[in-house]
Amino acid sequence: MTKKLSTEKDYILEMLHELQDRSPANFLSEKDLKYVADSLNTTYSHVYGVATYYTMFSLKPRGKYIIRICNSPVCSMEGSESITDVLKELLGVGLGEITKDGLFSIEKTSCLGQCDIAPSMMVGKDVYGELSRNKIVEILAQYK
Repeated sequence: MTKKLSTEKDYILEMLHELQDRSPANFLSEKDLKYVADSLNTTYSHVYGVATYYTMFSLKPRGKYIIRICNSPVCSMEGSESITDVLKELLGVGLGEITKDGLFSIEKTSCLGQCDIAPSMMVGKDVYGELSRNKIVEILAQYK
């Protein structure tokens, strides 16, 4: 790890984020989970349970840029399903898949807290709203 983290169990989320962020494929490996369990003097099953409970963590490889589409009731009413369809078409992948170039993965998330600019999505840590097909094309071009 690049920085020294506390070995208290309260820091499990911080450790999992750090390890996942360092992974070129944006995921937590079995080795990562074992490392956290050993470092925190806890069980592998406890760490696995935490990692699988939170949607921000993945146990399978993902693209360099994770696109999270807000699926909240407001975004759904404002067309998040059509946004999902546009992304699938433009990138040639479905939910949970990785583009051939390894750049993108598409996921749905329960809420991004951006109701005022619905429908919204995140690419990595950047939030975008008031989405349309043309705007999505422009956004994706920034990351290619």
